[in-house]
Amino acid sequence: MKSTLARVDGDAAASRRGGVTAIVEDYYELAKPRIIVLLLVTTAAAMAMAARGVPPLALTFWTLLGGALSAASAGALNCVWDRDIDRLMTRTRMRPVARGAISPKAALAFAAVAQIAGFAMLYGLVNPLAAWLSLAGNAYYVVIYTMWLKRVTPLNIVIGGAAGAVPPLVGWAAVTGHLGSPAFALFAVIFLWTPPHFWALSLMTNVDYDKAGIPMLPNVKGVARTKREIVAYSLVLVAVSLAFFPLHVLGPCYGGCALVLGAVFLWDAWKVNGDPTKRYARVLFKYSLLYLALMCAAMVVDRVIRLPHIT
Repeated sequence: MKSTLARVDGDAAASRRGGVTAIVEDYYELAKPRIIVLLLVTTAAAMAMAARGVPPLALTFWTLLGGALSAASAGALNCVWDRDIDRLMTRTRMRPVARGAISPKAALAFAAVAQIAGFAMLYGLVNPLAAWLSLAGNAYYVVIYTMWLKRVTPLNIVIGGAAGAVPPLVGWAAVTGHLGSPAFALFAVIFLWTPPHFWALSLMTNVDYDKAGIPMLPNVKGVARTKREIVAYSLVLVAVSLAFFPLHVLGPCYGGCALVLGAVFLWDAWKVNGDPTKRYARVLFKYSLLYLALMCAAMVVDRVIRLPHIT
């Protein structure tokens, strides 16, 4: 998170080490590790929910490693496809393909190896359903979001957000071999969380997006419209997240946490709407990451402490 905000502010370090260390760092950044961490957190949460506790360690290891490799492939392909617009934005201009540290051909080779290894790992050491779900999520992110939606519509984040919501399905499938309603609940929370999270970021970077010709909501519909949409989507997010308690998808522990965490989310979104500066957009962006992590934790705890016959 701090790295993301540093890049937004233009504070990312321009100087890098030389030699092998620089090469390793470049490929590490090519994989978009901060996104991978977020995806793995939601995968692990779904696994713990499915297992009602700590899932088998070997299964967890192979699921997370296979998922990380698959996500690294998607991140690298994104860097290759977007290298032209990445060079124009402060937040992305230091990405290794954009600044020429890694060639597009080398990045594509890295992506191919990572995807093949990740899929094979999930298919052979976890189960086929988890492998195919992971591959489908990556294909959606690369083809639907990166190659199409991102450059043609301000709804890119809304529709494209489904890709980032797939990991909980992978985690649940890894443990059970099928899909269940709690996994879809986490999918829905992440899907609805994505627009206000990224629109808060876009309010801080709308000038960059405009330079790059990316139709993000603030530079297409305006800042005021974006702030209203943040409030609207936040209301839907909190309403849907709370609905899982009366629908008996999740229990009272989750319901209480969702109520408190959602109230804070709505307050921050409301403050963004009334703030003429970018201060509360930054506050909401930072809190949204904490919100997602705590919601995952609440779902896990709720599943662990509830009676086994309750689904």
